[in-house]
Amino acid sequence: MQVFRLEALSDNYIFLLHAPKQNIAAVVDPAETEPVFRKLKELKAELVAIFNTHHHHDHVGGNRELIQKFPQLTVYGGAEDNGRIPGQKVFLREGDRVQFADREAEVLFVPGHTRAHIAYYFAPKNSSEPGELFCGDTLFAGGCGRLFEGTPTQMVDSLGKLRLLPDNTRVWCAHEYTLKNLQFALTVDASNIDLQNRFEEVKAFRNQGEATVPSLLGVEKRTNPFLRWEQPTLQSSVNSYDPVQTFARLRGMKDQF
Repeated sequence: MQVFRLEALSDNYIFLLHAPKQNIAAVVDPAETEPVFRKLKELKAELVAIFNTHHHHDHVGGNRELIQKFPQLTVYGGAEDNGRIPGQKVFLREGDRVQFADREAEVLFVPGHTRAHIAYYFAPKNSSEPGELFCGDTLFAGGCGRLFEGTPTQMVDSLGKLRLLPDNTRVWCAHEYTLKNLQFALTVDASNIDLQNRFEEVKAFRNQGEATVPSLLGVEKRTNPFLRWEQPTLQSSVNSYDPVQTFARLRGMKDQF
């Protein structure tokens, strides 16, 4: 399974999955259609599925037009998003499995950004390959999503679930927010050497116009404050020693950053 990162809107990423042997494709969170159509034409591939993580327009904006072009495709989304995702046919819950070509993804229920958010995790086929995590707006490189419909407790549970995945998991998050996320992270975790080094690397990447997605989950565990709510330095920075309260205060500070 090949994964192609497509730029969309101002800072969104769409992910197109391609199975070369069958020459079929699936798309994760199609914000718009033009980048998808362009890549499908280049690959000469047929679109068979849309995997939506949640209902926000910058993740489902291309659904209707893609369905018109490929009426036999299947639209997947969370069960709790019933009625909010255009064309949805499959309503997924925690632990469900979805197939694409010869790969299978586990569905993870990760509410917080929205009440219905899900993620798709394709485990590696062997130990030498990375897993692939399509996490929408729950986990970002260096950050996490705003809490629009969920609670801090839900988001800590959801991020904790993602944190359990292997370190070599590639994190395909849906926005290019990394530089600003790390700028904030340095204000609350300034002594973190791994974070300092990552910030310099990301700054160089962005100065050259290069994407920072995907990231590796192991890097996130060492540098992303929203996966580190148990760390004493971060707890001290927000004057709280309760993990959920620590997370909530960090998220509140980021909202104002």
